[in-house]
Amino acid sequence: MTDQDLETPVSEPAGASTLDPSQQRSPSGDSAAGRAGGGFLRAVWEFVQTIALALVLFLLIRNVVQNFRIDGISMEPNFHNGQFLIVNRFAYCPGLHLEIKPLSIGWDKTWCIRQPRRGDVIVFEYPNDPSRDFIKRVIGLPGDTVEINGSQVYINGQLMPEPFGPNPGSGFSGPVTVGPNELFVMGDNRNNSSDSRSWGALPMDSVIGKALVSYWPPKYWAVVPHYDLTRLSASAP
Repeated sequence: MTDQDLETPVSEPAGASTLDPSQQRSPSGDSAAGRAGGGFLRAVWEFVQTIALALVLFLLIRNVVQNFRIDGISMEPNFHNGQFLIVNRFAYCPGLHLEIKPLSIGWDKTWCIRQPRRGDVIVFEYPNDPSRDFIKRVIGLPGDTVEINGSQVYINGQLMPEPFGPNPGSGFSGPVTVGPNELFVMGDNRNNSSDSRSWGALPMDSVIGKALVSYWPPKYWAVVPHYDLTRLSASAP
């Protein structure tokens, strides 16, 4: 066998070069890293969207209803310390409310289209300290003259019926005439309530809303009853 019979190696095409294996890059590795980075960004974006949606829903719901915890005994025997209520913020003055207490953010724009009725249970900002919310019952409307004679309440000289059964009081107050855009409010627990008898009429724009539902504790679960007290009875003695 001659040298010519040996198979000759195939030469590489001109211009071709070889790479050291250590210098070669893995396309699959690059794509995996890209997918991981893209997945992380998508997860962050979805998280941001979820938080934003939750915040929008919270603000929308907060503009319609609000929960309220009773602190004190001023509304006994009908409402109790520690009882939770849902308040209808659209009952009288629908509007826009932005309130984030941890950040001290508060903004309100309301349009009062309905007036509370005598006997309604309302939640409002305490006029002497708007950071505190109170719950009372509407007794006097704008233009009414209110007089308390012991356990009896007179409106414009007529005895006001009280089917809600308050704890009777023993004090005397008035007569006082309720001004425009004001309400005269009282607690059902007459001798243990800070209300219009002591700090005056309530400005209408301090009203947050109307008590709607009691939801906690379970034994107090109920729709809050409201009474029509427009019909007055006997004249004052």
